[in-house]
Amino acid sequence: MRTIWWQDQAVHLIDQTRLPHEQVIVRCRDYQDVAQAIATMQIRGAPAIGVAAAYGVALGAWRAPASSVPDLLAKLQPVYEALRATRPTAVNLFWGIERMRRCAEDVATRTADVDEVRRLLLAEAERLADDDVATNKRMGQYGAVLIEDGMNVLTHCNTGALAVVDYGTALGAIRAAWEQGKRIHVWVDETRPFLQGARLTAWELMQLGIPMTLITDNMAGHLMSRGQVDAVFVGADRIAANGDVANKIGTYSLAVLAHENGIPFYSVIPISTLDLSLASGDQIPIEERNPREVTHIQGVPIAPEGVRVANPAFDVTPNRYVTAIVTDRGIVYPPLEEGLRRVVTEEMES
Repeated sequence: MRTIWWQDQAVHLIDQTRLPHEQVIVRCRDYQDVAQAIATMQIRGAPAIGVAAAYGVALGAWRAPASSVPDLLAKLQPVYEALRATRPTAVNLFWGIERMRRCAEDVATRTADVDEVRRLLLAEAERLADDDVATNKRMGQYGAVLIEDGMNVLTHCNTGALAVVDYGTALGAIRAAWEQGKRIHVWVDETRPFLQGARLTAWELMQLGIPMTLITDNMAGHLMSRGQVDAVFVGADRIAANGDVANKIGTYSLAVLAHENGIPFYSVIPISTLDLSLASGDQIPIEERNPREVTHIQGVPIAPEGVRVANPAFDVTPNRYVTAIVTDRGIVYPPLEEGLRRVVTEEMES
């Protein structure tokens, strides 16, 4: 099963807020439903929300009453804006919307048939979904090269099939290594406050039969100091031109700890997660989420009522702590800026 798909003129997705205890499918009947699903993290993970945004645009076009192609293009503007407003950090979201916007404008130059525009927009969203799966499997093969037989790998947040359309980014590399017959063990950070590691990554690894152990986030340094971690694999929500990595809050701490203990630190991402328009991570917007995510777990309060809360959803790891970035175009080693520009150029020319 994919994380998100089109069926019966609606967008369907796995509700990740209900896992691991319930597997519930959400049916989005209009683009507002898709925007809500992204904002509430029913669907999450940078590549997944990029594809969700694309499906949201297709659904907006499908539902919009339009008398002409120019009328349809005008009615797509609020669709773009609503989807853009959902989450600010993951650049894949904006990439997906922009791909659909360009598609709509290109098709509009070739046909005056409104239904044809709708059909081709849906076909573009489906193409992005299929490309995501192929991209992830390709990245997995590149990343698996970095994982040796017998390794203990530590990962943070959720970067498996649930974070994409299917297969995974950082967890995809781990999965590929396992499928190659390598004996590996995964340390799974619980990833406070939303517990994507405890709820989602642990569940995925158990489904795959990959040996794993769940830990709290503040146990990682202890394990590293005792030689029990051989590599750290994470995803990313946006990577700046210089190789600074924005990822789930707590990633920066892991990178510093890994550096101190001589442990390689890898980020595994599709090209769509690169944002070469930003010179460094200082320019990446950081999403601040609802304080209730910190003060409550599954609706149960764990902190004093009225306590002051900070809840940044991401942090930025400076490029000096990044051993390499695994992309669907290969592995990029320092100097990262030169290598990242090269893989983007290769992607544009292909």
